Amino acid sequence: MKIRLTQAGVAVAAISALAVAVPVAASAAPSGKATRTPVTVAARKPSPTPTPTPTPTPTPTPTVAAGPDVSVAVGGNYPFLANSSGNMSVTWTSVGSVAYSGVTQVTLDLPPGITTDGVLMYSTPADYVFTETISPDGRHVTAYFTGTRSPGRSDFMKVNLRSGAAKPSGTVTATVANRGDVNPANDVVAQDVTGVNQAAAVPPAPTVTALSATTGPGTGGTAVTVTGSNLDNGFVLFGDTPATSSSCAGTSCTATAPGGSGSVAVTVVTPGGHADAASAFGYTGPTPPAPPAPVLTSLYTTSGPVAGGTHVNVAGTNLLGGQVLFGGVAGKDSSCGPTFCTVLSPAGTGTVDVTVTTPGGTTALIAGDRFSYTP
Repeated sequence: MKIRLTQAGVAVAAISALAVAVPVAASAAPSGKATRTPVTVAARKPSPTPTPTPTPTPTPTPTVAAGPDVSVAVGGNYPFLANSSGNMSVTWTSVGSVAYSGVTQVTLDLPPGITTDGVLMYSTPADYVFTETISPDGRHVTAYFTGTRSPGRSDFMKVNLRSGAAKPSGTVTATVANRGDVNPANDVVAQDVTGVNQAAAVPPAPTVTALSATTGPGTGGTAVTVTGSNLDNGFVLFGDTPATSSSCAGTSCTATAPGGSGSVAVTVVTPGGHADAASAFGYTGPTPPAPPAPVLTSLYTTSGPVAGGTHVNVAGTNLLGGQVLFGGVAGKDSSCGPTFCTVLSPAGTGTVDVTVTTPGGTTALIAGDRFSYTP
């Protein structure tokens, strides 16, 4: 320890960082003897250890299927008292990374004590075809939606409901099925009449083992029984065309072949996936007449950037199943009903004619079909 003297001649100790009691000053006592007064010096407090900032937990990113993915949902005001009424909706949504297209089947099953007498389709514009049937007991709805839907786009149908003399209970179940769908995990939804979601198992994939007939006239009308497994809530396609009528349950489907030509695959599509028959179906003899030629009457949007991506509405007649083209270049996600199409413009320059091509031909060029690309 080093010692230094103050001006008063008092020795002061240089104090280390530790707490010690040292003599700091001497004073004269009455007896003439010097006494020392001890002084206690507090230790220097150590610097506090910084509290580490917690690393935030990243929010998980929802998994998006790498292909077309259709999901189904239900909701509404179910009649939960005897002799009461209500309504509900069934919604199907494109949740994948690319658009889905073609025929989509939607089914609805109601529990005992609840029936429906009608279904209304509310989605606009009418760039699709929608049909539905109701079973004789009013408890099963089968609907077919034909169109193309870009990711994020939804459609829904409203269903009127009524209960009988007994207080209803049980589960409302809806399914969706599309041949391009890559994710069966969201193709079935179940909800109690109190509005509580129920666990819905992922449906198993279907299999097809045999066809009762493999040929038929091009005009259609051939009755075909499809044998396989896991065919519940399925429908039958001949090529890309749905059967004129089909009904699937358990291990078989009964279907009526539509008109066609050549040799086409026979496919059963269910909420669990799709399966092709090993044998194709061959059309013989004359084919059905071609549909009437499409006619384009106007564009609702007439310009957009050169990069493309402009949403364009097309009006006309006989447009069902059409592909919209911009100067001969196909637009993205064309969806055409009988009198209306929607499409996203491709990239382009200048001013081009917009046309619609269907199995009946291509629309004639008119002054009202011009689309201009802007810088």
